Amino acid sequence: MEEGGSGGSGGSDSSTSGSGGAQQRELERMAEVLVTGEQLRLRLHEEKVIKDRRHHLKTYPNCFVAKELIDWLIEHKEASDRETAIKLMQKLADRGIIHHVCDEHKEFKDVKLFYRFRKDDGTFPLDNEVKAFMRGQRLYEKLMSPENTLLQAREEEGVKYERTFMASEFLDWLVQEGEATTRKEAEQLCHRLMEHGIIQHVSNKHPFVDSNLLYQFRMNFRRRRRLMELLNEKSPSSQETHDSPFCLRKQSHDNRKSTSFMSVSPSKEIKIVSAVRRSSMSSCGSSGYFSSSPTLSSSPPVLCNPKSVLKRPVTSEELLTPGAPYARKTFTIVGDAVGWGFVVRGSKPCHIQAVDPSGPAAAAGMKVCQFVVSVNGLNVLHVDYRTVSNLILTGPRTIVMEVMEELEC
Repeated sequence: MEEGGSGGSGGSDSSTSGSGGAQQRELERMAEVLVTGEQLRLRLHEEKVIKDRRHHLKTYPNCFVAKELIDWLIEHKEASDRETAIKLMQKLADRGIIHHVCDEHKEFKDVKLFYRFRKDDGTFPLDNEVKAFMRGQRLYEKLMSPENTLLQAREEEGVKYERTFMASEFLDWLVQEGEATTRKEAEQLCHRLMEHGIIQHVSNKHPFVDSNLLYQFRMNFRRRRRLMELLNEKSPSSQETHDSPFCLRKQSHDNRKSTSFMSVSPSKEIKIVSAVRRSSMSSCGSSGYFSSSPTLSSSPPVLCNPKSVLKRPVTSEELLTPGAPYARKTFTIVGDAVGWGFVVRGSKPCHIQAVDPSGPAAAAGMKVCQFVVSVNGLNVLHVDYRTVSNLILTGPRTIVMEVMEELEC
């Protein structure tokens, strides 16, 4: 989490800083609700829950039936019961993310009424906060592209921080990408992003200055949210796990030589077995299955599968030797609400260390001991698991993986 708080040097501004802190927390909550709502909207479109519907000879485009959606939420373990599902959707309604198609019902009801996401009918209110949020999200997506190297681990005042950008380099990049026409305009944009809690100085000590100071994004826009998080009144930043690549945190020097592949669950409904989406940004060590308390405690994760599943080391050259006893297989895996459901480990080549039996990867046919050949057409035989995990994390929800499986394994 962030350190230093307001960093003040006395108590004279306590009321002001308290007010600013409350405003910041409200902005963070708003951002989390927007991201969660958008992820749900895309899933509902993909699964045809949102579609054109007719009633009394009138067609209502891109809408869903409240009662059917509650069934879907329970079926997909996004809600434990109908009452909880109603509360979750009411949260989205209160934030103006969904509404009744005729705006005749402010409350979300467990009946056969049509509701719609405002983003699907162009009625979403674009106030300054939302505009800043959407701008920040677009910049985040650009920075997450594989060819972008602006975000790196760097040191400031003797402390190493992950996924940082230098202010002066960021301004150059904004102008180069056409996000601003001049450095002054780019700097004004960065001030707005800071004001709305989207970026922040790594130790929360400085405003945005055109300098060599380091900054980070405050939230991981791509982290797959669970709807149940909407009912958590704590600051959203407390929900970022140690796997979140862009949460404000120092690079740990006491990782017990273990990587992420850990899912810190905000509710008991989240599978303890983690997915690659929850991983890949840890800096060192070995990887395996980890589990943690279902609450957001600070207790260390319990190592469940620390040792390699391979019977013996295998080189990339051995896999590619003509006549070698390995068969190639290709899987298309669509991530679900938690991720893809497998763990990658090793280096040159990487291998599948663990597979969640109930996850998308297992459904596609993935098994332990398979060696990863390519991810979305990119050959990865000569890289380590961190690179492979990063490719998956920064890529699309649907991944195509080619593996090699030992015929005798």
